[in-house]
Amino acid sequence: MDNYYDAIVVGAGVGGLFTALHLPSTSRVLVLAKREAELCNSKLAQGGVAAVYKPVDDDNISLHTNDTFVAGGFKNDPSSVRVLVTEAASAIERVLELGADFDRDENGELDRTLEGGHSRRRIFHHKDSTGAEVTRAIRDAVLASDNITLKDRSVMCRIKQVNGGFAVDVLHDDEHTTYTCRFLVLATGGIGRVYEYTTNSAIATGDGIAAAYDLGATITDLSLIQFHPTAYHDKSRECFLISESVRGEGAYLLNCDKERFMDRYDDRLELAPRDVVSHSIMLESKRTGSDEFYLDIRYKGEEYLRDRFPMIFEFLLTQDINMGKDLIPIYPCQHYLMGGIDVDIDSRTDIPGLYAVGECAHTGVHGNNRLASNSLLEALVFGRRAANDISQKLAEGSKPFEYSFEQPENAEHIPTGLRTEIRHIMQQSYFVIPDMQKAVEGFERVSEIKKLLEKDCYIIDRDLVEAHALATVAYIVLKEII
Repeated sequence: MDNYYDAIVVGAGVGGLFTALHLPSTSRVLVLAKREAELCNSKLAQGGVAAVYKPVDDDNISLHTNDTFVAGGFKNDPSSVRVLVTEAASAIERVLELGADFDRDENGELDRTLEGGHSRRRIFHHKDSTGAEVTRAIRDAVLASDNITLKDRSVMCRIKQVNGGFAVDVLHDDEHTTYTCRFLVLATGGIGRVYEYTTNSAIATGDGIAAAYDLGATITDLSLIQFHPTAYHDKSRECFLISESVRGEGAYLLNCDKERFMDRYDDRLELAPRDVVSHSIMLESKRTGSDEFYLDIRYKGEEYLRDRFPMIFEFLLTQDINMGKDLIPIYPCQHYLMGGIDVDIDSRTDIPGLYAVGECAHTGVHGNNRLASNSLLEALVFGRRAANDISQKLAEGSKPFEYSFEQPENAEHIPTGLRTEIRHIMQQSYFVIPDMQKAVEGFERVSEIKKLLEKDCYIIDRDLVEAHALATVAYIVLKEII
């Protein structure tokens, strides 16, 4: 029974790792990373973690709650938001205990920055690479835990409910292995790779969402996709993000005429929530007939910017841009998913034993639009709640079992070009301002591709898993909007 675990966690970002870390030390836990263990969307998070922690400057939980609701268009789930903001302080405390190095001021106190949509400075950060630092601290603790096995380059290919638990078909180094468990946690991140341009890493193909959908779990509001207004504009598939905190520290948005324009669209100017700013950029683009937009924070000076935003500063230097002297070309880009696998406040899906945490989950905290720096917080808070719920149920005992998946005979590799076609359909039909005619046409083609990939005649490898996941995600998104 070496391949049986009390819990299997699919995904090695903040949500998955934090869940695994808080499961009982007496339990056997397997964490699967699709590629290198360090490759995850969590690592790319620049801004920070929003929290009312040892509050200063008149900040309080009510203000954080209100900011979250305003950003989400008041479509947020009140119970989930209450959990998020009230457990934020303990999440910060736990991350600090694990050794995360957050920036501090000249008095040694934790520094707080401001981001769009926040009414107070409540963003705790590590320079402009907070996600990488938080992920590192949690991963180090996971690797030091004797009861947790972290297995990289392991693709979740299929899931089946068996004997009151789950069997998971995993592809590692071209070899399939079936692992079984009593509890399964999906922490597979977002869906960015369903678009031609995204800030997401290469793993973000919606695998967990597609697998949960195939199991019959409820998928909610998958069409609630956030487009970040300030991605570096160079037409790369994986766009470098210019953090929300750059505007939080005073950057101006400029149009093609090098003029500020947000006053035409919102009184909050550059500090309006992300969806408002992205929508404003698209309207301004239509007004000017140009897609040239810039961030301008030159007035802060090179010394300050190099210290406050070292990662962004160094990246821009590779593009021959000195953010202390030059304008930064930006444009909206797919960034985050508010919808996903529907869960309750303990991260439970409507399938017994199946949990979802992080970006692939729909907790309802974000409403129609995520407030900046609530994403890492959501992964921490609801990852720990998932672990606590599983821990209580593990006390009831567990019965190991085995299972074996069959592989199709005489199988072929999937046709080439399908993923590229899906990305083009989504980019053209459902960007910041949707094109409904293209959405209807795209849905018909995506439905054909999904049906094609579900034939039992293809080699079960990462290409098939990701193509099918992208087709499933696109199918659900477009079905919701047409």
